[in-house]
Amino acid sequence: MNSKLILKPGREKSLKRRHPWIFSSGVARLEGDPRAGDTVAVQSAQGEFLAWAAYNPGSQISGRVWSWRQNEKIGAAFFQRRIRAALAARVHPTIPADTCRLVHGEADGLPGVIADRYGDTLVLQLTTAGAEAWREDIADALLQVTAAARVYERSDADVRDLEGLPPRVGVLRGDEPPETIEIREHGVRFLVDVRRGHKTGFYLDQRTNRHIVGKLPRDKDTLNRFSYTARFSLHALAEGAKHVTSIDSSADALEWGKRQAALNGFDESRAAWMEADVFKALRTLRDQGKSFDLIVLDPPKFAPTAAHAEKAARGYKDINLLAFKLLRPGGLLATFSCSGGI
Repeated sequence: MNSKLILKPGREKSLKRRHPWIFSSGVARLEGDPRAGDTVAVQSAQGEFLAWAAYNPGSQISGRVWSWRQNEKIGAAFFQRRIRAALAARVHPTIPADTCRLVHGEADGLPGVIADRYGDTLVLQLTTAGAEAWREDIADALLQVTAAARVYERSDADVRDLEGLPPRVGVLRGDEPPETIEIREHGVRFLVDVRRGHKTGFYLDQRTNRHIVGKLPRDKDTLNRFSYTARFSLHALAEGAKHVTSIDSSADALEWGKRQAALNGFDESRAAWMEADVFKALRTLRDQGKSFDLIVLDPPKFAPTAAHAEKAARGYKDINLLAFKLLRPGGLLATFSCSGGI
């Protein structure tokens, strides 16, 4: 018999609007004895079936919806269908088939499942108890649907702590990935390290933004702050920026950027690399009277949760204000944030 998660009266409204999370505060009681990651039936206070969800007693999000269909069976075939549908959704002329995010978690009906493709290497990140419980079936489904050579796991995101899950990194299927994988993004060559790079090795979610921003600085002086491995910088250089300055606190990241600039054959005189604390570097550039036509601001997450929002907001205000002070008249600021708590 399936375990059941019974909601408090009125707490079914968000589920009926297809919000895929069930918060612990909305749960009236649990019937059965499910373990973390097990599938439970979610019911309203009136006994109406609402969804099948992955259960986690140790998280504020007690359930994450797999399916809204009562006759759906959550198993290996289910994950094959969902992954096949996700892959079909990525088939588009603007999305390179060999370098893209194949699975976008809840957006593809697979909460906690992120899968990125770099050539014949798939990088899988599982961030929820439900995804963890089905990791073997998910890895099998990815290989079956894509015919890739390997699946490498990068389940080392901090969010796993909130789910009570330890980090997991290593080969899931196939052999070890190469030290570096070369990809192309809108004609620009990049090197990806899926084992040690941030997230799954490359911020694929910024692909469109890099393409758009790269077209802005033709014959212009550009500043890329929090540049990491200089992906925005390389797009700017490829599109004819007069000069690009990349600032990051990581010497290793900047060396990676230089290596990729050389890979693309860019003129060294058009690029400058500055290892520094970005906040201090911006103030130094301001005091020196420097200015730029385009400034790119793509910082790391300042607010891991909403509790950090107030402090993070001050940081965002400072770096954006400093950026405006460094812009020439008519200049452009491209600013980004990955802080969901803001």
